[in-house]
Amino acid sequence: MNPRQGVILYGPPASGKDTVTSALNEMNPRYAQFARLKVGAGKSAGYRMGTAQQLHKLEAEGHLVYTNVRYGNTYVIDAPGLDVAFEAGVPVVHLGQVDGVRALVDGYTADWSVVMLWCPRKVTEQRSAGRGDSDTAARLTAWDATRADLDAHPSMVWDLTVDTAASEPQEAAGLIDQLLAQRVGAATA
Repeated sequence: MNPRQGVILYGPPASGKDTVTSALNEMNPRYAQFARLKVGAGKSAGYRMGTAQQLHKLEAEGHLVYTNVRYGNTYVIDAPGLDVAFEAGVPVVHLGQVDGVRALVDGYTADWSVVMLWCPRKVTEQRSAGRGDSDTAARLTAWDATRADLDAHPSMVWDLTVDTAASEPQEAAGLIDQLLAQRVGAATA
């Protein structure tokens, strides 16, 4: 078994990825959000802001695990960034595309626990507006794309699914922590 454990949180915008990650970190500081490389503008918190030149260099060196473009920006999961994150603890990677989940699980060796966080579209709209997003319409478009993505990949298997409209963040974090503990227990049995 690979001793490195990581968590992938998949879900539409405002499904609770940031909130659940914060609850995981409060539970155990070894859990930390993986800061994807972001090439573009806008929100920088939670990202490593980069340049097109950095992106091209990572690509030329074969270090890109997954990239996607959304909201006019390029978001990158890179092997060197993951290496650093695993040295620090248990990275929590946020994704909204099944292809990204598959690319990460298949493209970077670790014991990945894949968790789907879900909420209804109306909840995404309410949460986005409630936190003051200026691009709620774009987030709803992304919610629609996430729903279509799931529909296009009916064989996708999740280690855990949490309805964040019905669960508190601490409850979701507890379930994820239990999942990782069970995986370690099963591997050592």
